[in-house]
Amino acid sequence: MRTNDIVNIEPDPALRTWGWASYVLHLVVAVGAVLPGAQASIVLLLIALIIDLVKRSDAAGTWQASHFSWRIRSVVWAGLLYLLTSWLWLLFILPGWIAWGLISLWFLYRIVKGMVRMNAGRSMEPARVV
Repeated sequence: MRTNDIVNIEPDPALRTWGWASYVLHLVVAVGAVLPGAQASIVLLLIALIIDLVKRSDAAGTWQASHFSWRIRSVVWAGLLYLLTSWLWLLFILPGWIAWGLISLWFLYRIVKGMVRMNAGRSMEPARVV
């Protein structure tokens, strides 16, 4: 079975609770990254990432597995993009602020999209480039 195959196994209800807890933590961090002066702690993001990494194997074969992978990929990509654009802050503040603002909006979009699909009981699309 490929990793993107979804089996109709009824997931443990606790997985949904863990998934929502992780999405809420991601959402707090994402909103904090978009709103000036509302920076949330990176600790919240690390807690959410640990939840996703630990619980992902419990969700294997269910529609919720795609959500755990979606959140992990979102954090990894956002982290890489922040790291790759951090040098812009050294040039001038404005390019760094614009780049990080766009990354933060993208991250917020991914979290909200995942929350909407999870609320509807739908899996995320198979992984593409991002």
